[in-house]
Amino acid sequence: MRSEGFYVVFGTVVERAVGERVRALYRALRADLPPAVTDLGPGYATLYVEYDAERTNRAAVAAWVRRHLRAVQGGAPAGHTDQTRTIEIPVRYDGEDLADVAARTGLDPAEVVRRHAAPTYHVYAVGFTPGFPFLGEVEEALRLPRRPAPRLAVPLNAVAIAGAQTCVYPLPSPGGWNLLGTALSTLYDPNRPEPCLLAPGDAVRFVPVEGPDRPAPTLPPVRPLWPETPARPALRVEKPGLLDVLVDAGRFRQAQVGMARGGPLDPRAADLANRLVGNPPGTPLLELTLLGPVLTALRDLRLAVAGFGMTALVGGQPVPAHSAFRLRAGETLRFRPTAEGTRSYLAVAGGLETLPFLGSSSVDLTGRVGRALRAGDVLGVGTGTGTVAPVFPGHPAPPLVAPRDEVRLRLLPGPQASYEALVALASAPFTVREQDRMGVRLDGPEVPGGGVVSEATPHGAVQVTPAGQPIVLLGDRGRLGGYHKPAVIHPDDLPLAAQLRPNARVVFRPLVSGPPQGWARRWVLDPQGED
Repeated sequence: MRSEGFYVVFGTVVERAVGERVRALYRALRADLPPAVTDLGPGYATLYVEYDAERTNRAAVAAWVRRHLRAVQGGAPAGHTDQTRTIEIPVRYDGEDLADVAARTGLDPAEVVRRHAAPTYHVYAVGFTPGFPFLGEVEEALRLPRRPAPRLAVPLNAVAIAGAQTCVYPLPSPGGWNLLGTALSTLYDPNRPEPCLLAPGDAVRFVPVEGPDRPAPTLPPVRPLWPETPARPALRVEKPGLLDVLVDAGRFRQAQVGMARGGPLDPRAADLANRLVGNPPGTPLLELTLLGPVLTALRDLRLAVAGFGMTALVGGQPVPAHSAFRLRAGETLRFRPTAEGTRSYLAVAGGLETLPFLGSSSVDLTGRVGRALRAGDVLGVGTGTGTVAPVFPGHPAPPLVAPRDEVRLRLLPGPQASYEALVALASAPFTVREQDRMGVRLDGPEVPGGGVVSEATPHGAVQVTPAGQPIVLLGDRGRLGGYHKPAVIHPDDLPLAAQLRPNARVVFRPLVSGPPQGWARRWVLDPQGED
């Protein structure tokens, strides 16, 4: 799949009338989704339309959007109202930024609390992470920008402000908003019939609560992605690796509730592993990171490993890279780390037995959907036949590009593209400071960045914080964000980005054409134009 997309822009500010137009178009498109449209990402003032460019083209998708846009011009249909519920959320105002917010606004903390709790807020969108509500509008006296650099971990249920927005972080995650307190309601639980407490159009009132009498919510239980007792036991985990997770093609059409796309971060390697054992693309398999697990076969199996970062061993002997092999009942599969790359994929002929959530068996670690393998876990083989044109010895497999100590990644102009930002990205090598399934944080030259009204984040976007730090956004990225995105990784180079190791050097090579003032224009749909 090759993800592309564009924004339908209704405005540039947090404003109720603008938000109603966004949701009117979202509802119209959602009711008439073509198969190749993979997601719709509503924000405060924009709607991001994502599609598979291998199955359709921009002109066809743009024509579909324009047809529905004409029908909803002028706002929501007559008689329709978004605001269906008013929900009260008790808040203990104990946030670590409360004193700083008071100092920067010239108010005392008690007045900050009073002013924050006074309005009835409107839910404009749900995203970033599952159940995360984007609320407005914060009164003028409290409007402060995001922090220059986001925290790596914002605590569960933190209530925060940024500009005209306020929110609740329903799950621990990175974040750059100013923390005022702790919500005492559970906003998201994947085990509930309706996982998200809030939906666009709801009204929210924050009710101050003092004292420790009412405890803060705890993290919801993880929603399992495989049965505890499989129907056809296949592999027992003797020792887990660093991070071994279940993935399939990904979780599509769930951006509106903030669920991560997920799926394999290196889809080329995952698809090759599946093809080697005759599985269709997207069949559930395991993504292994840096150190693989120790697994014992509980029945005769046909397996394949493709990717980088490790070598598979059976009976102490290495299995040829990117190949299928037999593992007999009672035999053990181990992995030896290598110096190249980060992730490999382990496929089983027939796939793995799973318990899908919202149409996918992919882990969402932030969203508490699935977890990493643990010692004692037993995985079952699925019901697939494993007969889809496998790659056999003597038939060359598609080549996989091994990452090196210095990786060159091509850049395309992003939604906030500027000449200055792309020059800075290309000016010198960057170093990988840390990486996970959400993204890759880089150290290097300062890149011009800043904030925008929160909008959907394209896959592979290079996000730049106000402090000038670039972050490459991967499969588990937040679905809405408020930082500049001056560039996106070329789709063909995303598998390389997913294989970056800590301390690796990254050299960016921008691919641009035309004058700089037109670079970002391709991200915006012209309502009257032609594509």
